[in-house]
Amino acid sequence: GAADGIATPVSDQPWREFGREAMSVIPPFTLIAAARRGNFIGNIIALALIAAVASGMIWLTGDKAQWAAIGFGYYAVYSWATSLRAHDPVAFKLIWGTPAFLVTILGYGLVAFASYSVSFWAAPYAERVLGQSKQAVGWWVGAPGALAGFLGVILGGWMADRLMRNNPAGRILVIIFGLLAPVPFLVMAFTTSNATLFYGLHFIMALCTATALGAAAATSQDLVLPRMRGTATATFFLATTLVGLALGPYMAGKVSALTGNLSTGMLSVLAVLPVGLTLLIFAYRLVPAAEKTLLERARAMGEPNI
Repeated sequence: GAADGIATPVSDQPWREFGREAMSVIPPFTLIAAARRGNFIGNIIALALIAAVASGMIWLTGDKAQWAAIGFGYYAVYSWATSLRAHDPVAFKLIWGTPAFLVTILGYGLVAFASYSVSFWAAPYAERVLGQSKQAVGWWVGAPGALAGFLGVILGGWMADRLMRNNPAGRILVIIFGLLAPVPFLVMAFTTSNATLFYGLHFIMALCTATALGAAAATSQDLVLPRMRGTATATFFLATTLVGLALGPYMAGKVSALTGNLSTGMLSVLAVLPVGLTLLIFAYRLVPAAEKTLLERARAMGEPNI
């Protein structure tokens, strides 16, 4: 935080704090941590509710591993968030209690929803539908995809910085771009029978979606104090993982299995676009004020070091 003019005291017991954080995330130690902070019953109730929902989804879909893993993840997040609320209420309020933060990371989570789906299913699509060899797919999907991700993050960061000069919500526009710009290319890619066209469209999709990452991550950092940036980063990646990675490829694959058509499965991920766009419109409206009043709100919450 020195660059921001906000000195952050260094902990003299980092390993102890690490152990406390680990216990708040990893079952069954979550129950011990909850008991220590007086939330044992609440933790048990949350565990039971999450287990019930996961069991219902397993019964409905037959996908035991998928929903058991998601249930485990959401329970770990609940336990960690309640632990944060108990030992660092200011950080909890600036992250979990700030609508601007939540709509930003969830909006980006739905960019990741589509992005992870494309990343996961592009190679199988090229093999199964377009009849391409594994060697060709590895070269024309893998290598250009890596390059597109590299270039997209850099270009997205440049775009975000340029837009921020005249628009306090400029970064959100880049996230919106990452959500909407890939759509026509995704539709064309997963309906074409031309392998060369597919490879080119896949490169453009990967480039467009990657532009959103830097803008979303930077926004999450600007909405918290320097000492909270690690926690904010963890929360940001929880959204991309538990929304984007956990659900996007699964939904595309499930729809594909039900319809017998991988193209239909991939096009089904577009159903989340209205939700993602709505969240990011709210972010566009809320983020500038939240960033501007950060220090003022932190002081009002009792933050002592600013």
